[in-house]
Amino acid sequence: MTANPWVALESGADPAERVGAIRRAHEAFTAAGSVDRPIRPVVVDSWRRSARAHVSPDTTASVELTDGELGTYRAEHPLAPVMPLFRELMGTFATDGEHLVAICDTQGRLLWVEGHAATRRRADMMNFVPGARWAESAVGTNAPGTAVALDRAVQVFAAEHFSRRVQAWTCAAAPVHDPRTGRVLGAVDITGGDRLAHPHSLAFVQAVARAAESQLAILAPPAEHPRLELTALGRDEALLVHGGRRVRLSRRHSEIVVLLACHPEGLSGDELMLALYEDGAVSPVTLRAELSRLRRLLGEDVLHSRPYRLGVPVEADFETVLRRLGSGAPAAAVTAYGGPLLPGSRAPAVERLRRRVEDQLRAALIARRDPDLLGAWTRSPWGAEDLEAWTALAATLPSGSVTAAVARARLRQLDGELGLPGDGSGGSAYTPGSGSGSESESGSGPGAGLRPARSGPGSESGSGSVSGSAATWSQPHRP
Repeated sequence: MTANPWVALESGADPAERVGAIRRAHEAFTAAGSVDRPIRPVVVDSWRRSARAHVSPDTTASVELTDGELGTYRAEHPLAPVMPLFRELMGTFATDGEHLVAICDTQGRLLWVEGHAATRRRADMMNFVPGARWAESAVGTNAPGTAVALDRAVQVFAAEHFSRRVQAWTCAAAPVHDPRTGRVLGAVDITGGDRLAHPHSLAFVQAVARAAESQLAILAPPAEHPRLELTALGRDEALLVHGGRRVRLSRRHSEIVVLLACHPEGLSGDELMLALYEDGAVSPVTLRAELSRLRRLLGEDVLHSRPYRLGVPVEADFETVLRRLGSGAPAAAVTAYGGPLLPGSRAPAVERLRRRVEDQLRAALIARRDPDLLGAWTRSPWGAEDLEAWTALAATLPSGSVTAAVARARLRQLDGELGLPGDGSGGSAYTPGSGSGSESESGSGPGAGLRPARSGPGSESGSGSVSGSAATWSQPHRP
């Protein structure tokens, strides 16, 4: 065994001898779930995670981003500015060594795959191509997917790959972090044959990742003009990152910052009152006190008054979703969607914005008829009760498949819960334009006609929560 658990083979080891032992261990694991041979702990742990995620050892990566959608997503990805650096440091090495260089995002999706032409053609046969999802939870153990999952540089050799179709390859990958916040942006990977089964390949990608982080730090906006990064999807207390400082906002402060992020021109005190308080019974003094506390928390250079506005640019996750939808990239929008916007908020303007984001995203997914995207939506807490999405998913799947049978069973269950005479088609539960207060209030918009005909405690009129999805769902607070 190698002394470094993240390196597949120590110097001088015989790749042919080692691959035979690993392959026998892999077959034993996929057949019986046991490991009786000396396999690296990082690999065994990854195999077990793959099995728990129900990854088949005969699986193939699926392509989630194609053509213009891929181009749009890549252009705005935070690793795009350092692609010239990746090419400069790794391009010649990959071409001369008959290897490939790949860059993936935090979901394990390959954004760029470049290198030796013949090697690329071979890799195309297993969908190691731009836009394909190589997350560990999708295709099992592999260097880019496992590096992102663990936030560690890792090398994966031959039969250590969980998918048999990938076991002719060896790869090494290292995560790349945002130098300001420390969060993972993606990973850089080198993929090829057995010649990469050497400690040097892992050290190489680690050095390239560090160089990319240094370049990102140089390219970052000047410290005196930092951006606000606002995360408000799927959480009741928004997270704000400013100048490297992470702040979890209270519920009311979360609502205020979300609304100001939507109105860079600013809002008057009266406009904020109407946007925040449904009954209008709250005194202006109460709002001014909240704003004073928020200004002390953020600083006077961030929160201005007369009108109330944010004094620095804001990158908000919900605006990212809407921007990607507007550019025709629903798969990229799904990636950015972490759940309903401030799901516990009852502020009228926040509720309208929440419905707008969800309605537009649901409309795009249903129109796209992509089983992978619809499957991801219906597996989420907010899409688990989305009858129309389940109906669309069932219609896109092969009629005799297990997944189609599961979708039809879920539709029958939802029909029963709604008290509808259902046959598993789900069609009877929807009435065009039935959702009160939805985007279709004006008679148009991407969300028109997509609300389920529901009433009672889970309805929009009763609780203000998002109809068309899990009406009673509320995400626990995140740290």
